[in-house]
Amino acid sequence: MTIKRELDSSEALRLLGGVSLGRVVFTRHALPQIRPVNHVVDGGDIVIRTHEGAALTSHTGQADGPGVVVAYEADLIDPDTHLGWSVVVTGYAHLVTDPRELARYRAMLRPWVEQTMDYAVRIRPDLVTGVLLTAADA
Repeated sequence: MTIKRELDSSEALRLLGGVSLGRVVFTRHALPQIRPVNHVVDGGDIVIRTHEGAALTSHTGQADGPGVVVAYEADLIDPDTHLGWSVVVTGYAHLVTDPRELARYRAMLRPWVEQTMDYAVRIRPDLVTGVLLTAADA
C-alpha cells in the first residue's frame, strides 16, 4: 500500500531543485500549452531558458504588471513501485532582462537541445504544492 503525504512549500521546492526537467504550462489564445523544459531553482524562483520565437518568450515579453500566470510541474516517480514525489508551482512568469542576471542563468542552465536559447524566464511562485508517495511499511 502507498501512503500519500502533502509536502510543505519549502520541502517541495527543495525536491524541485533536485531534478532538472519539468513542464511549464501557460495559455496561448485561451488554450493550454505544455512544454517540457529544463530548469534551475534559484532563491525560490524557477528559471528556464527559452528562445526567440517561442510562445512563452513572446507571451512573457508582452506581459504587463506581475507577469504571465503559469504552472510548473516536475516529479520523480518510480515506474515500477509508483513511489516518489510530484510538485506543482503556480505563479507569475516574466522575462529576465538584466544582462548580468541573464549571463548568470546562461552559465547555470545549459539547454538540452541544439538551439540558441538567448532568453530566460523566471517564475515567481505564488502557490507551491506537492505530494510524497511512500510505501506503507517505510
